[in-house]
Amino acid sequence: MRAVIAWWDLDGSAQTVDSLREFLRDEAVDGWAGFHGLLLKVWIADRERNRWGAVQLWESAEAADRPLPTRAAELIGFPPTERLSFEVEATTEGIHRFPSLARLGSALSADRDLVERT
Repeated sequence: MRAVIAWWDLDGSAQTVDSLREFLRDEAVDGWAGFHGLLLKVWIADRERNRWGAVQLWESAEAADRPLPTRAAELIGFPPTERLSFEVEATTEGIHRFPSLARLGSALSADRDLVERT
């Protein structure tokens, strides 16, 4: 397995954390849901440092090294400021109340409200 972390420094981009949240809701989350070899993708933001990124967990190095959709880079205006790839040594999943890890997070507020009621 491979873990990939991609970070964009949004300084110099017309995009913001809020505009990229719209991108997540409108196309990215559903678009990545059917991507073969992807186990989990978590989009992350750091408002204080004006950064946006993602953590991806892939089933293999080959899956992680394939050409990937570049829509975020197109919107932001440049490729990730930093992209790191790591071999996964081990994984575990804790006990939690969510039936699935899909479609969780601040950007998906309507879905978040539903999950918080369960």
